[in-house]
Amino acid sequence: MSKVSKATLYDQDFLQWTQQQAECLRNGCWAGLDVENLVEELEALGRSEQRELGSYLQLLLMHLLKCQYQPERRTKSSDDTLSNCRDKIQDCLEDTPSLQRFLRDSEWVEKYYRRARRDAAKETQKPVETFPTECPYLVEQFLDSNFLV
Repeated sequence: MSKVSKATLYDQDFLQWTQQQAECLRNGCWAGLDVENLVEELEALGRSEQRELGSYLQLLLMHLLKCQYQPERRTKSSDDTLSNCRDKIQDCLEDTPSLQRFLRDSEWVEKYYRRARRDAAKETQKPVETFPTECPYLVEQFLDSNFLV
């Protein structure tokens, strides 16, 4: 271990800190672990996975709203975006099955729906009131590649 303290190394050179922590774990050097920062980083990784899923969900819901409420402007690009978002959500769920619980959490889905609704209003230039205040789609629907095609 270098002369720089664990916390200072974490603050000064994150990459070096991660490599040092990985080496400590590999070698069973438990005393060299920066447990406080490791815990923070592990928790942040979990939140990052959750945010990634939410980001794809928001984009998917926005495009579904646009397709439903402005069908005359639907393009191949719109269809590609729907397909891509569904694929990315499926990838997230396959890589991290515990993320499924968020899609079953109506409050979590509604958080991303509210953002999608706002974004759909901006992109369509329609009043936000044009779109339902609550998510009109079931999880099974918005993940179904045949829904709103």
